[in-house]
Amino acid sequence: MIKKITLFLVLVAIAATGAFFYVTKQVEQFLSQPLQLTQEQIFTVKPGTSFQGVLSDLSKQEIITTSDVVKVVRHFHPELTQLRAGTYLITPEMDLTQALKQFKTGKEHQFSLTFVEGSRFSEWRTILENAPYLEHKTKQMSEAEIAKALGIEHDKLEGLFLAETFNYTYGTSDLEILKRSANKLQSVLDQAWQHRQDKLPLASPYEALILASIIEKETAVESERERVASVFVNRLNKRMRLQTDPTVIYGMGDKYDGNIRKKDLRTPTPYNTYVIAGLPPTPIAMAGEASIKAALNPEDSDYYYFVASGKGGHVFSKNLTEHNRAVRAYLRHLRSNK
Repeated sequence: MIKKITLFLVLVAIAATGAFFYVTKQVEQFLSQPLQLTQEQIFTVKPGTSFQGVLSDLSKQEIITTSDVVKVVRHFHPELTQLRAGTYLITPEMDLTQALKQFKTGKEHQFSLTFVEGSRFSEWRTILENAPYLEHKTKQMSEAEIAKALGIEHDKLEGLFLAETFNYTYGTSDLEILKRSANKLQSVLDQAWQHRQDKLPLASPYEALILASIIEKETAVESERERVASVFVNRLNKRMRLQTDPTVIYGMGDKYDGNIRKKDLRTPTPYNTYVIAGLPPTPIAMAGEASIKAALNPEDSDYYYFVASGKGGHVFSKNLTEHNRAVRAYLRHLRSNK
């Protein structure tokens, strides 16, 4: 009888061992399966989701193939179960184990937004509204409400953010992006203001931003910024009107159809620098750091005019006679290229 019991126990042990190794093998095969992806994909581990819940979500999205051993995986690999909420980038080269290890790190995927120099705040709002995985707090807010939420004293936000690329993670709010941009702008502006040239016709850092925004709209040629700045500074010192087309366009708003006519140059708006003296009341675009520095450290020149050369840059003139000659040359260039 004892021999039979012993034999039975041995057989049970053998069966249990065999079952253990079989399940172990099935678990390892389950965890080593490649992700069923053809391209990179974003996957979100939601707050409060269990390990089993994450595996279920992966299966529902057809990223992995489920298995009968899914409920016992945690017992074989408890080190993979402590997952952290977040949004992660997973790739076709990964297997399930690699994905789970990534979900453990908490190192979320970084999304990015790029705001271009010379763009307007209205364009920024559209970019923010269309940004993925961003919490949209400002969608129903007015510009003045956004300014108040950011602690900005101006109701009009044009020009009060630094144009560059910003990274963010899942759940970041659009207000956070704007706050970071405003803080960076203030830092750049403060430093540039402290190192500005003497005797500039600018009464405040805000006026420097206004001038920088005009420079930003007038030239995309890096080597020209300080010279363009010198033209406007020279005109302001001489109490000459700035007569810059981008301010006219900004003042026209939705009426601008791509062309400026003579009547537009004569139509008064707060931004029409062919009509008003001095600077317009606010910036007309978001300026980059280079234009801010140019506004506060212009080239020392005797130029009062400039016009497009037709070759990507501008021709600068010291008097009206030279300028008119340059304008005629530009018009001839346009006609010859029709």
